[in-house]
Amino acid sequence: MINKNLLSILVCPVTKSELYYNKESQELISLPARLAYPIKDDIPVMLESEARDLEPDEYDKFKSKFLK
Repeated sequence: MINKNLLSILVCPVTKSELYYNKESQELISLPARLAYPIKDDIPVMLESEARDLEPDEYDKFKSKFLK
């Protein structure tokens, strides 16, 4: 579980946009960048080289989930 205070100050290093916590995959999601940053040992890995690209169906799912 990521600390809510930490989440409130973290931004996507690529787009400087808000990040959303996906509990199931333990990732921080950047919708504008279409990237998912991993959380390893409760520490967000905020490197673009470590992020994975979101698949189009994942992007749509997260967009619906986080942008209500």
